[in-house]
Amino acid sequence: MTFPTQLFVDGGFRDSTSGNRTTLVNPATGEPFGEVAAGGVEDVNGAAESAFQAWETVWRDMKPGKRAEILYSVARVLRENIEMIARLESLQIGKPISDARDEAALGARVFEYYAGAIGKFCGQTIPVSGGGFDFTLRQSMGVVAAIVPWNFPFPIACWKVAPALAAGNAVVLKPASLSPLTALVLAELAHRAGLPAGVLQVLPGPGSAMGDALVRHPRVRKVSFTGSTEVGRHIMALASQDLKRISLELGGKSPNIVFADADWKRAAESSPMSVFANTGQDCCARSRVFVERSVFEPFVEAFVSTTRKLVVGDPGLDETQIGPMVSAGQRATVEEFLKDARARGSRVACGGGRPDGKGFYLEPTVLLDVGRDDRCWREEIFGPVVCITAFDDEREMLREVNASPYGLSGSIWTNDLRRALRVSRAVESGVLSVNTNSSLHVEAPFGGFKLSGIGRDLGMHAMEGYTELKNVYVAE
Repeated sequence: MTFPTQLFVDGGFRDSTSGNRTTLVNPATGEPFGEVAAGGVEDVNGAAESAFQAWETVWRDMKPGKRAEILYSVARVLRENIEMIARLESLQIGKPISDARDEAALGARVFEYYAGAIGKFCGQTIPVSGGGFDFTLRQSMGVVAAIVPWNFPFPIACWKVAPALAAGNAVVLKPASLSPLTALVLAELAHRAGLPAGVLQVLPGPGSAMGDALVRHPRVRKVSFTGSTEVGRHIMALASQDLKRISLELGGKSPNIVFADADWKRAAESSPMSVFANTGQDCCARSRVFVERSVFEPFVEAFVSTTRKLVVGDPGLDETQIGPMVSAGQRATVEEFLKDARARGSRVACGGGRPDGKGFYLEPTVLLDVGRDDRCWREEIFGPVVCITAFDDEREMLREVNASPYGLSGSIWTNDLRRALRVSRAVESGVLSVNTNSSLHVEAPFGGFKLSGIGRDLGMHAMEGYTELKNVYVAE
């Protein structure tokens, strides 16, 4: 299938200044399928300057109704191209096609939400003791750098770009080197839908050089990053030099807590996909499962049985639930975790091997008897591996849950409302769900505590994060 192979700058495609290119590999076959231009520092400088000009002369002062009309048009064009977007997503990262279609539709819905939010995003009038009239304004920042990962390339690009544009900013979008295609298509379709040239630029290329250049660029006033905690720390340090605003959605080691009074069978049958979906390459993956001891054995039996039934295979087939990992390197990293777990005495209840054939596949793996000091228990694996343990005491279990330096997501399974509220308050995570594994809603804030990040994506909270708050006082 055809796809864009250049940078998207000033409303059109162009080669990088250096002429460098990046080879793209199909994770399902392990074979190259194309090349895409790789930008450099010169391209960052040009894109940031032209984005600033587009913001200053066209987008910043455009009437809110017109800006909303354009974003609604973007959403419509995205919906018209869901199948094409999904096929490209599946090709570049090995995502099962059914999931890719859902995520393409999610991207369109994000644009619809923020198009509608424009006319409802208001300041305040504030009574002050000195009399007169005091009011606040939410004003755009200017140029936003959006740096997105390879695990959910299209939806995360949309939920950074849409609120930033809705708030009146211009955006320079940096996709991951492994997954640039749907970001380039997003820009092309948005321009076709009426987004002015320069308001959205897309620069594929190496993250180390281009990411640093974007964060350092004086025209960039906000950096929105999703990725590893290690890179998030680096971005935070660079941004601190001129006090750029930042939002960071980083790693996770999320808990899945199952009490004996819950519908534990339903939890066991639905929870495998809370960690194995996207082949475990998800910062929200519920990779530590805490099960009350009285139901531990039957829960594990049902969990393992469901895991064995998951369909691992060609991501282009509708029936596939688990595709390949994104790269040979990512699979090798996960296999090192499994090697360490076996060496330390963990029991592999199922999975852990490579299916026959080509591609970067790895079987969904369930680990039992994992030590609390083991890497698989403490560190984010970012692969199809789950650790299940029993607990007896709620307070002790919560201490173990919160001992993690991460705090992004998690699930709580119980039919006791008081317990659900008590445990929800106690778990140190930014996003929790009760009796479900659903973490993400377009209308609600998404982000983490501790090493899982700063700031929030989605909901009206995200739009606030792309503005500066100004207070104005008018004397009587």
